[in-house]
Amino acid sequence: MSDNIMEIGRKLSECQCSCGKQHISSVKCVITESGAINKLSEIIKGYNAEKVFIIADKNTYKAAGEQVCNILKESNICFSKYIYKTDTLAPDEKAIGDIIMHYDSDCGIIIGVGSGVINDIGKIVSKVAEKPYIIVATAPSMDGYASATSSMEVGGLKVSLSSRCADVIIGDINILKNAPERMLKSGLGDMLAKYISICEWRISNIINGEYYCEEVAELIRKALRCCVENTQGLLLKNETAVKAVFEGLVLGGMAMEFAGLSRPASGVEHYFSHIWDMRGLEFGTDTDLHGIQCAIATLYASRLYEQVKQIIPDKAKAVAYAEKFDFAEWSKKLRGFLGKAAESMIEAEKNDKKYDPQKHRERLEVICENWDEIVKIINEEIPSSEYIENIMNEISMPKTASEINIDSDIIPMTFKATKDVRDKYVLSRLVWDLGIIDELDYSCIK
Repeated sequence: MSDNIMEIGRKLSECQCSCGKQHISSVKCVITESGAINKLSEIIKGYNAEKVFIIADKNTYKAAGEQVCNILKESNICFSKYIYKTDTLAPDEKAIGDIIMHYDSDCGIIIGVGSGVINDIGKIVSKVAEKPYIIVATAPSMDGYASATSSMEVGGLKVSLSSRCADVIIGDINILKNAPERMLKSGLGDMLAKYISICEWRISNIINGEYYCEEVAELIRKALRCCVENTQGLLLKNETAVKAVFEGLVLGGMAMEFAGLSRPASGVEHYFSHIWDMRGLEFGTDTDLHGIQCAIATLYASRLYEQVKQIIPDKAKAVAYAEKFDFAEWSKKLRGFLGKAAESMIEAEKNDKKYDPQKHRERLEVICENWDEIVKIINEEIPSSEYIENIMNEISMPKTASEINIDSDIIPMTFKATKDVRDKYVLSRLVWDLGIIDELDYSCIK
C-alpha cells in the first residue's frame, strides 16, 4: 500500500467525511515492518505499565511469544504469562475461564501473541479487565485484529461478542512471513471476500437506504488491489506480498469501525462460512480456517451473481412467490439443517420481518425501478468468477467445499440459510425478493 495504514486512517478521521460521518478508529498505533516487535518495550513504557500479562498458545509462543518474553526481560519489564497447552484452541467458555483464572490483576497491559483465537480471547480479557491491549500478530490470516468484537463459541453457538479493539497492533513481517502456508492463504481469502462485501453494501444502499460511504469502500478496494497484485509472492514469503495482506486485513477491521457496521468487510460469503461453522459445532462436521471458507464462498457468490445479473425481474412472479412462502415450513428446514443454532435465527425474524409481504413489495418496487443500476454495481465490483478462480489457483487454494471435506450436497441449503444469519441484505435476500432463490442453477457451486 502506498500510504502507511495509520496514515490512511488519520486522513479519514481528520475531517468530516462526505458521507456525513466523522470516522474514528480505536486503534492508536499499527506497526507493520521487519523488526516491528523490537518496538514493544518502547510502546509498553509509553503506557507507564510496571507489569504486563502475556497470552499465547504453545504454537504462537514458539512463533513469537518467547521472543516477546526475552525482549521484556532485556528491558527489565516484569510480566506474567499464560500459555494454552492444547493442540487446538477453541474460542469458547473454557478458554475464557482458563485465562481469567490465571490472570494477574497487577498487570497494567495485556499482550496477545497470536492471530484469530488468541486475539479474540485477548480482546475479551482486555475489556473485562479494563486494561490496554496489544496484539503481536503471528499470521496474516483474518481481519479481526482491528475489530472490537470477538468471534466465540457460546453454548455450542458461534456468536460475535462485543469486546475491545486492540490499542496497538504489531505486525513484524519477519514473523508474519513464517506463518503456516494455510494461514497465509486464509488471509488472502478473507481479503477476496471484499469483492462481495462492497458490492452488497452498495446494493443495500439502493434497496434499503442503508448508510454507505464511498471513501471507506475505496480504502478497501485499494487494499484488495494491492493484495491481488502481489498474490504470486505470498507463498514465496515475499515481504511486500505478506505486508499487503496483513495491512489489508487490519484496514478491513478499521473500516468496519469507520462505518460503524461490518459491511465493508463481510457479506454473503462470510455467512457461508458461519453456516459451516454452526454445523461443525452442532454435528461435528469438518470446517477449515475462516479465510479459506470465505474464499471458496466468494467464488461461489461470484458465480451466482453472474446468473442473477442476466435475469429480468418479474414483479408478479416475485409477489406470488413471497405470498406462498411458508415461514413455519422454512423454520422446520432450518432446525433440521442447523440444529439449535437455528433457533436464534428463527427468533430474529420477529424483529427483521424480512418475509412480511408488505415489506417485500416495497423492496421489490425499488429493485425493479433500479435494476439496471444494481446490475451495473455487480459488474463494477465483482470480477468474473474465472478471474477469482485464477487468483486462487496462483496459491493453490481450495476452490470447492468438498476439498475441505464439506459435503457439496449441502451447498444450496447453505446459501438459502445465509439470508437468515443476521439482519443484513445479501445476495440470498435479493434472490428471495426476486422469487428465484429456488430456480438458480446450484450445480455451479458444488
